[in-house]
Amino acid sequence: MINAYAAQSANAALTKYQFDPGELKPKEVEIEVMYCGICHSDLSMIDNEWGQSKYPLVPGHEVVGKVSQIGSQVKHLKNGQHVGLGWHSSYCNQCSYCDEGDHNLCSKAKGTIIRHHGGFADKVRADANSVIAIPDGIDLEKAGPLFCGGITVFTPLVEYNIKPTDKVAVIGIGGLGHMAVKFLNAWGCQVTAFTSSEAKKIEPQTETFPFEQINDAIDHLRNGRAKYRVVLKR
Repeated sequence: MINAYAAQSANAALTKYQFDPGELKPKEVEIEVMYCGICHSDLSMIDNEWGQSKYPLVPGHEVVGKVSQIGSQVKHLKNGQHVGLGWHSSYCNQCSYCDEGDHNLCSKAKGTIIRHHGGFADKVRADANSVIAIPDGIDLEKAGPLFCGGITVFTPLVEYNIKPTDKVAVIGIGGLGHMAVKFLNAWGCQVTAFTSSEAKKIEPQTETFPFEQINDAIDHLRNGRAKYRVVLKR
């Protein structure tokens, strides 16, 4: 049995919930949950803002834990290994997107909290192809958001071949934006953050730009007076 916290209806508070996940499938792993972040998407699913929630709903898709069971066909993970699980709990692994490494675009991808119980529980299950091995040295307590917001803002760095010599602007320093700033500074970029609060200056080397002047900044971009190679907006 898995012990979890679930919403029994839209807008409901989370209450204790126990369920039997059944027999572990050959391509699945079971993760003993150590930590799980909370994302605004969890709240949207609890409240059925997108019209696709099914109750009881166990939220949680920023999961960090260790493998506790392995399906018979899983070869690349082992019991006790630290892993993470994000928005998706499985992919088809047969389409062109999966073949090219763009699993998030797979039309048959299944959500971790969409008609599937998530990580607000002592254990969670997922297909092994959606589970990420966590390298040694990572602070497990803080790693959960990397599997949702973190990968969302890290992907453009790879997709657009951002170089350490590039100037990059980040619009909005919230849950995603602050991670983008940290990634870009670690990358070596010259970073400008557009923010409504000077208190959100999270990296000493990051230039901040008042949010109320963002339209002026965008005009500078359009007119070629600002030389940012990439602008990240969330």
